[in-house]
Amino acid sequence: MSVIDGFQRCFVLHRRPYTESSLILDVFAEDYGRMTLLSKGGRSKRSPLKGALQPFTPLLLKWSGSGSMKTLRQAEPISLGLPLNGVFLYSAMYVNEILARVTAYEVPYPELFIDYLHALTELAQAENPEPALRRFELALLTSLGYGVDFLHCSGSGEPVDPKMTYRYREQQGFIASVRKDNLTFSGDELIAIAERRFTTPAQLSAAKRFTRIALKPYLGGKPLKSRELFLPRTRSIGQ
Repeated sequence: MSVIDGFQRCFVLHRRPYTESSLILDVFAEDYGRMTLLSKGGRSKRSPLKGALQPFTPLLLKWSGSGSMKTLRQAEPISLGLPLNGVFLYSAMYVNEILARVTAYEVPYPELFIDYLHALTELAQAENPEPALRRFELALLTSLGYGVDFLHCSGSGEPVDPKMTYRYREQQGFIASVRKDNLTFSGDELIAIAERRFTTPAQLSAAKRFTRIALKPYLGGKPLKSRELFLPRTRSIGQ
């Protein structure tokens, strides 16, 4: 569609300067997915939107154009930017980066948009960012079509036993195993991942290990900039 008649709920994932007064915005729109918008005069001193076109601020945007870069026509902040500081800010930056890296351009992900909003809201309120990150990574994998049955042994079809150990095989699922390595998980950990419920450090660590394995083919070998920023911060606070 070359002209968008109504406003769209959006978030800015990344922004960069363009000419002396304009901005190029990478945005995530509820019904249109990841897009690139040109905000003419968006960073000029007189622009009323200078402070609003920022990551983590819920926005209503209207744009026009038919090429790969649309032109922003109107923008209204829905609310103030979410209060993210320190490790929670770096965590939200990580969410933005993996979202931008693995989603297809101009493909709608309406359910993932809600998951993204929930992740940012949880990060703004949480005492520990890890559960929110793991839940979003799992939601992202689901949106990408990465279907894994955490609740059944792929070899026998039997329900996962919380006390048994299972080894992950790509494109097959989890198979009962006595072997223990980076690809093995306890049944209790798999059930926690399936339910997005992390009540113990072991469950949370297992979820992180699984999402790292599953996201690696999508992210490729290029390092995440947000992770490079995040690691020194977590070391400084003893995590």
